Amino acid sequence: MSMAYLHLIISSVAIWATSIISWLGYPGLVLAMAMESMIVPLPSELVMPFAGFLVAQGKFNLYLVILFSTLGSIIGSYVSYYIGYYGGNKLVLKWGKYLLLDEDDLKLTEKWFSRRGELTILIGRFVPVVRHLISIPAGIGKMDLKKFTLYTIIGAGIWNTILIWVGLKLGENWESLRQYSEKLSVIVAILLVIAFAYFVIRHIHLKRKKRRAL
Repeated sequence: MSMAYLHLIISSVAIWATSIISWLGYPGLVLAMAMESMIVPLPSELVMPFAGFLVAQGKFNLYLVILFSTLGSIIGSYVSYYIGYYGGNKLVLKWGKYLLLDEDDLKLTEKWFSRRGELTILIGRFVPVVRHLISIPAGIGKMDLKKFTLYTIIGAGIWNTILIWVGLKLGENWESLRQYSEKLSVIVAILLVIAFAYFVIRHIHLKRKKRRAL
């Protein structure tokens, strides 16, 4: 998929989301942010500044925007969490071999989220691309739901508030944030691909090492 095509998809989804918010109001904001917290190409950088712009126009209340946007974020995060919790292990055990994933990786994931889940979820809410995905491995890792909820609310609440403030300051130019968010998303996506390539190479190396030891 070319970058131009990806940008077209993101732009189309963003236009749809802003239209839904304009039409439905706060319920539309909840829906958009729920989708943003799942695997949907709908960056919050394109949704929340628009909501901030509507606050500046007096059409939305600032505190209600923070409340309902965070509610949408936690709803979407719950959906992704439970997809990982109930379906992640089965998918990894059945299809994981094609991605070089096995039962040992599931154990490592569980160990990671039991020890560093809070920080991972909190930081992940501020990182483009990652925030769409992070709840799934948290579910696969069986992260404590109360901690997952708390740190998702904290991270999403802070991030959404920052973007609302940006929208308030930019006013009618709220959409100008798109070019910067898209570039940052591309950079993060490239870094994730590099990280995954490193994981694959390292995984192959460890597998070969184990075979030699047998």
